[in-house]
Amino acid sequence: MLTLAWRDTIHGMRKSAKLKKETLEKTQSITTVSSILKSGELVELIYDLDAQTTSLVMSKNGTWWSSDEILDGERALRPYAADNNMLRHNVVLFPSTAEKFGSQSELIDEIARYIHKYVDLADQCERLVSYYVLFTWVYDSFNEVPYLRIKGDYGTGKTRFLQVVGSVCYKPIFANGASTVSPLFHMLDIFRGTLIVDEADFRFSDETAEIAKIFNNGNVRGMPVLRAQVTRERDFNPRVFQVFGPKIVAMRGDYADDALESRFLTLRSHKKKIRDDVPINLPPLYTEEALTLRNKLLAYRLDGEKQYAPIRELENSNLTYRENQILIPLLSVIEDKKEREQLGKLIAEIIRTDNPSADPG
Repeated sequence: MLTLAWRDTIHGMRKSAKLKKETLEKTQSITTVSSILKSGELVELIYDLDAQTTSLVMSKNGTWWSSDEILDGERALRPYAADNNMLRHNVVLFPSTAEKFGSQSELIDEIARYIHKYVDLADQCERLVSYYVLFTWVYDSFNEVPYLRIKGDYGTGKTRFLQVVGSVCYKPIFANGASTVSPLFHMLDIFRGTLIVDEADFRFSDETAEIAKIFNNGNVRGMPVLRAQVTRERDFNPRVFQVFGPKIVAMRGDYADDALESRFLTLRSHKKKIRDDVPINLPPLYTEEALTLRNKLLAYRLDGEKQYAPIRELENSNLTYRENQILIPLLSVIEDKKEREQLGKLIAEIIRTDNPSADPG
């Protein structure tokens, strides 16, 4: 005969099991690459290429921890599988863990050293590009984002620039002019990262019109692209694609639309003899260096103390409203006041003129 205490214990266990079962039945399983919990913490996907595994990482009480599943109310967040084509073929790059980064200044110095090692840029442009990289990791703190473009003829280092710089941006999505535009809508909508486009001079007018939709709508939050979609039942059901986010492109010419052109912060590349210490071919080591930086930048993003917002006082009276939209968000992430002033002047020059001092080198 069971004692009263044992009966209460068994009843409690059954009740607990029932509640757990009911909770699991209500829980919605969501595959994600990044998310914001109801408590406000950020969750990000990490990918271990050697172990061929993915997991989700978040910061809590000053420490980072990872899991295959994170419960958030009635949501169960799970990472994309490691055999996802985008991950397996390095079309989208992720950190492998979160690593300590020191101060913002130390992190920018490390990014600048990495860029300097593989790309021939003028010193000030190295710093500007380094801060743009940092900006991509916190871009969702802002409602507008600038685009970064490198423009020049073939053989001037544009592709190298995209490879090196793009590899340390936030969830870089690599594409080129040989790609069809349609997958870009899906990748931007899913990954919400930094679009890296080489040879962005799309050859056909319909492709140019499609990429223009991404660029025209993608620098302002809340401006998705609607694309036609017909269901199996022949119902018209437009699909909404979120395309907001930073973008880095390389191209030879300009777009015909002046409004589209105004969204770019453009650096110019020229045919010249590059520095002797810049390798002609990228060594395998650069991918390891890029991964280390992505890991540190992930820690920077997860740092709960980093709260950014556009600083209106940074507005340049000599620039138009649209030009200040490009200027202010990028400058707002720069903590060093002196460097913010110097780079503010450089950006204003790049926006307003073709002054040689604004050239990459």
